[in-house]
Amino acid sequence: MSHPHLLVETDGPVRTLTLDQPERRNAQTPSLWAALADEARSLDDDIRVVVLKGAGASFSAGIDTAMFSAEGVAGEESMAELVARGEDVVDAAIATYQEGFTAWAQCPAVVVAQVHGHAIGAGFQLALAADLRVAALDAWFAMRETGLGLVPDLGGTGPLVHLVGYARALEMCATGRPVSAPEAHAMGLVNSIVPAADLDAATYSLVGGILAAPDEAVRALKPLLRAAVDDPSRKAQLARERRAQGPLLTALVDGLG
Repeated sequence: MSHPHLLVETDGPVRTLTLDQPERRNAQTPSLWAALADEARSLDDDIRVVVLKGAGASFSAGIDTAMFSAEGVAGEESMAELVARGEDVVDAAIATYQEGFTAWAQCPAVVVAQVHGHAIGAGFQLALAADLRVAALDAWFAMRETGLGLVPDLGGTGPLVHLVGYARALEMCATGRPVSAPEAHAMGLVNSIVPAADLDAATYSLVGGILAAPDEAVRALKPLLRAAVDDPSRKAQLARERRAQGPLLTALVDGLG
């Protein structure tokens, strides 16, 4: 599904999705999350890498907070009406919203978040939904949901704890303090940091490195490594490695014959 604030561009095996509402610092809404989920679930087989980025001065400053007002946001589901319909309805709605973030872990392409400026709340969680993150030196990350009396609920808590550990994740979420790009890199939150002027070059250098590897191997590698995070059982992971390697090894040997 198309969305007025999501620009989709394809260059061979690379698809770039740009949050495109710079005058609102790429504030997010449920309709945008639905469009992101649709993009993740409907990727063409020949797309090997997806780049998530933001137009203007920021990656994304998070949810459009006007959604919490009585007036809401035109064309979007009213939060006030949603809450009035009861907890089960709220639960189901959040589950749908989460798909715009969690679907990226399930898609076969490697997803790279290119972050500059603000990555706040839902913006931070979208960066966490990617497999890899490249950040400009001017980028900073913050979970501000607790300051609103809420918690992060768009799939970001699991990746955050895995990347930086429980204590750091708790401190970041509880205080909402901004984390600079250098600090984010030092704690393993982002893969690399570069001057803002070099952000595109650094991102697409990483993309090029991914594309240089055989497609079949990378497509097998992503779910293999993600499974190690979701189910860290040593025995189960060894079995997954064997299942992934079997057809790849067969193809390699057959190609040499």
